[in-house]
Amino acid sequence: MLGAAANLTLLARPAVRVETPAVALGHQHHHHQRHYDDDLSGPELDAPRVRRLLGGVVAVLVVAALVGIAVWWPHGDPVVDREALGYGDRVDATVTAAEIGPCSYDPETECNSVTARIVEGSEAGTDASLEADVATRTQVAQLEVGDDIVLNDAGPEVDAAARYSFADVQRRLPLVILAVVFAAAVVALGRLRGLLALAGIGMTVAVLLVFVFPALLRGASPLGVALAGGIVIAVSTIYLAHGVSDRTTVALVGTIGSLLLTAALGAAFGAAAHLSGLASDESVNLLAFAPELDFRGLLLAATIIGALGVLDDVTITQVSAVWELHHSDPRVGARGLYSAGIRIGRDHIASTVNTLVLAYTAAALPTLLLFTQSGLAMGEVLTTETLAVEIVQTLVGSIGLVASVPLTTGLAAWVVTLSGRDEQPDRLDWPTRRPTADRPQDAFWGRQ
Repeated sequence: MLGAAANLTLLARPAVRVETPAVALGHQHHHHQRHYDDDLSGPELDAPRVRRLLGGVVAVLVVAALVGIAVWWPHGDPVVDREALGYGDRVDATVTAAEIGPCSYDPETECNSVTARIVEGSEAGTDASLEADVATRTQVAQLEVGDDIVLNDAGPEVDAAARYSFADVQRRLPLVILAVVFAAAVVALGRLRGLLALAGIGMTVAVLLVFVFPALLRGASPLGVALAGGIVIAVSTIYLAHGVSDRTTVALVGTIGSLLLTAALGAAFGAAAHLSGLASDESVNLLAFAPELDFRGLLLAATIIGALGVLDDVTITQVSAVWELHHSDPRVGARGLYSAGIRIGRDHIASTVNTLVLAYTAAALPTLLLFTQSGLAMGEVLTTETLAVEIVQTLVGSIGLVASVPLTTGLAAWVVTLSGRDEQPDRLDWPTRRPTADRPQDAFWGRQ
């Protein structure tokens, strides 16, 4: 009886409901397509209240970030003594002579005796002498005539024989060429969007150099600095690379929400695992000159900044998928969009998490090789702080990525369908439809 009543109800509906949906849908597709062609960021929503809600959330986040920047803005001198670290003035030089022979301090040992001509500064044109044991395989031991190098200058008050020391090899030219090739490739493929993405990279570098690093070196809260800087980076890079639109705003909210979750997990498990943040040689060296720094907090800040670099990729992809699915069939409801988006997200997460594991493994490769020859059991190796830091960062970042898929997909499905409820009262969800001869695409979603 209930089934018959339902059928009678459907038959009793006004004829216009049955005869004109194709026309209505065609009009809607035309409306969305017009926006899609004109707007770099895709079709927009005709939903003032949704836009106001999204704008309000982003405004709150931006205000919170700006307040954090004002509170933790770097003032005063860094807690690290730059001169005590041994980084004095540097000058460029070119190797004019390199000869392997007995060391000056031990005739039985072979050294590479190097003469370098200073090419900049007040001492340009003078020579500096370097010497290194060939067996050590250091950079000085492998220098040849014509190599461009950088020397530390201890100052004129130091004896001439000890004034200059080797700092590094000059790498400006190959790095500049590589950066130009990278920028050209991005712009050639992405055109305007690629150019804006490069601007986003510039903004990221500016935030890190102007605010994040100086604030951390002055003892500000690493968690607060990383979150404030991360929000500013996320807002600027996402909007620059993808334009200001409803779907980029949804992706931004999903990114920041996942970032906050990552920060909470990083703080909790970093404390539970008793990570000191002093596992690397660089941290130990920094501790000697800046004991006031919160090294566990620095570890957490690194986790947050590292996760941010991957989160926006996942959230933008998920929101774009939901938007395009809705654009292809505006009648589909939030539940159907969410289910389809999650299936897309599973494949994306599977590859992205593996990328994170490989990236952190590559970063710790020398350490891993060393531990494999230590004779320790695998469990003992993995629980050493050096590797525990990598494990915590990898797993916390991966959990944040995994959580970003349902969070962003659900938010996108809700937002993209919310504006059309009043205009499309007969909207269906894919789970309630069966594939038909005129709609065979429904079978793609696995709905039987």
